[in-house]
Amino acid sequence: MSTTQDKYQDIRDAVRALCAEYPDEYFRKVDEKRAYPEEFVDALTKAGWMAALIPQEYGGSGLGLTEASVIMEEVNRAGGNSGACHGQMYNMNTLLRHGSKAQKEFYLPKIASGEWRLQSMGVTEPTTGTDTTKIKTTAVKKGDRYVVNGQKVWISRIQHSDFMILLARTTPLADVKKKSEGLSIFMVDLRQAEKSGMTVRPILNMVNHETNELFFENLEIPAENLIGEEGQGFKYILDGLNAERTLIAAECIGDGYWFIDRVSKYVKDRIVFGRPIGQNQGVQFPIAEAYIEVEAASLMRWKACELFDAHQPCGAQANMAKYLAAKASWEAANACIQFHGGFGFACEYDVERKFRETRLYQVAPISTNLILSYVAEHILGLPRSF
Repeated sequence: MSTTQDKYQDIRDAVRALCAEYPDEYFRKVDEKRAYPEEFVDALTKAGWMAALIPQEYGGSGLGLTEASVIMEEVNRAGGNSGACHGQMYNMNTLLRHGSKAQKEFYLPKIASGEWRLQSMGVTEPTTGTDTTKIKTTAVKKGDRYVVNGQKVWISRIQHSDFMILLARTTPLADVKKKSEGLSIFMVDLRQAEKSGMTVRPILNMVNHETNELFFENLEIPAENLIGEEGQGFKYILDGLNAERTLIAAECIGDGYWFIDRVSKYVKDRIVFGRPIGQNQGVQFPIAEAYIEVEAASLMRWKACELFDAHQPCGAQANMAKYLAAKASWEAANACIQFHGGFGFACEYDVERKFRETRLYQVAPISTNLILSYVAEHILGLPRSF
């Protein structure tokens, strides 16, 4: 249900066909068991969708963030949860844009084939949250290795990934001129790290989104795993974060359409007091409003993708797309659960599962208030509030 007939219909049709093989019952059972949708992610990988952003010379499709956003949107629109695999899409950009030729030749072909997964990014810490420049995890160079000590939290898909992109401080905060300097990015071999200095503690949470707390104690990383220049990691990670926010926006747009499709069908069929409840304006208007907001959010998503793919600054558009889409999907979710009445809370209708999943995006990967403060300061020129 969208007024837009875009030029990505072939991608949409192909992803929808694949998703049709994994209906609501599949994701419902995965959610019940707090399991990982292994078969679904493998199917996406084998069909080439998880390698969308990898250049053709390394075995990928060589597509842009625009196409990646369509893939993620369609997974959520079909009733799935891209949170199981979206990390590979946005983490890829840090490696693609800042990795050396040797690194790309080493990692990308095996990621493209599905032999390796790059699903995790280690940035957030318990005491710093989104105050990224204050992270305390350190990486100290000793010969041909970096020795890592510290802690990360809310790190997703560790158990279902082979590699993680890790942000650590290589120069103490007190020794840099700008607080965004002195941070570096590393590729971490997770299976090796688990044997030699990285401890993983899973965190159960409200949605079936596998998250973990990580503890590093003298974890050694080969120096060749440094991505780009030492000390420039904060700039590099922004590419990944802007891609992440834009893709999350696309997923919320997919969720929004899913809720609107479900509730529109339900209120046409649900008869109360001798008439379909969808005949009442009190029911129609919240659904119509949510639809309008999802469509508007989608336009901002296209703008963010266009700028990102053109290697232009897109922080404002990525943030605004994420804000609009998360808000729109949440309004659609509220309308959907409200007008399903008690059935909205019944697991067999899948509304409560999707309701929980889409609520996450008001909080992560960046909270709504932080987007508002970004716009206030960086776009409107208002005084910095923190």
